[in-house]
Amino acid sequence: MPYLIFGLVIFLVAHSVRIAADDWRTRVLARLGELQWKGLFSVVSVLGLGLIIWGFGETRMHPVQLWQPPTAMRHLAALLTLGSFVLLAAAYVPGNSIKARVHHPMVLGVKVWALAHLLANGNLAHVLLFGSFLLWSIFDFAAAQRRDRASACSYPPGRAGATVVAILAGLAVWLAFAFWLHGMLIGVRPMG
Repeated sequence: MPYLIFGLVIFLVAHSVRIAADDWRTRVLARLGELQWKGLFSVVSVLGLGLIIWGFGETRMHPVQLWQPPTAMRHLAALLTLGSFVLLAAAYVPGNSIKARVHHPMVLGVKVWALAHLLANGNLAHVLLFGSFLLWSIFDFAAAQRRDRASACSYPPGRAGATVVAILAGLAVWLAFAFWLHGMLIGVRPMG
């Protein structure tokens, strides 16, 4: 459990700099330059992610069950994760209506993904992992919206074709994860 917690702290603190210290980030970014900032950020993120993966794996070997979710929650989680994959794809497909509407689809996708996993899993490791990501995404989404309002940011309207591409890309990746990759990488096959 300590590796999971330490990894979550490293990863989420690194990803919270814009939430808590945006002015500091701007100054350091100007001093270091974009390439060095991104390099440092990547190293810290990979370290945190590695500790999360290692710690989560260790913690799952000795689960502490807090509650037993109803089976229906697994079905709801599958539906919610489909939505989260579509949101994730929308973050990268230029000119889609989803991004034009929600502005920060990746963070919203993380929020939906974390909530889905909390609904379907009731042990301590899951609560720590997905609860931490859910809380982070709530704060990050609110901070991103405040930054948008402060800078009077506007998003161009989306195009139908790009929106269809985002939806199909999200669906394709979700299918790959739900039926194959999740079992291979995580050891749990959510779709049997």
